[in-house]
Amino acid sequence: MPGAERLDILLRAHVQAAERPLCTMFPKIDRTGRETMTYIIAQPCIGTKDASCVDVCPVDCIYEADDQYYIHPEECIDCGACVPECPVEAIFPDDEVPQQWTEFIAKNYVHFDVPAPD
Repeated sequence: MPGAERLDILLRAHVQAAERPLCTMFPKIDRTGRETMTYIIAQPCIGTKDASCVDVCPVDCIYEADDQYYIHPEECIDCGACVPECPVEAIFPDDEVPQQWTEFIAKNYVHFDVPAPD
């Protein structure tokens, strides 16, 4: 990726983050006080693995695996830059994962060997 394009992506993510409350730039805490993953990549990514989301992530927290991409729960800054770039609409905030794909929440935690919420 050319340097100017990468800089533009980082700048857009920074501006988006600056427009939100500071608390949203850190891992979210659910109602029970548990830290939760910010974004989940679900079933539509399997078999597609388009790297558009990886290219726009300002903190490089999206990793490729055999079957799909995964977002690291401890590295994601909740900027949302990846969501509109996903061509198969597979990326969701953790609290908005469609019911039919909720097993992908645990799958993401297991992939990074991070304890999942209860």
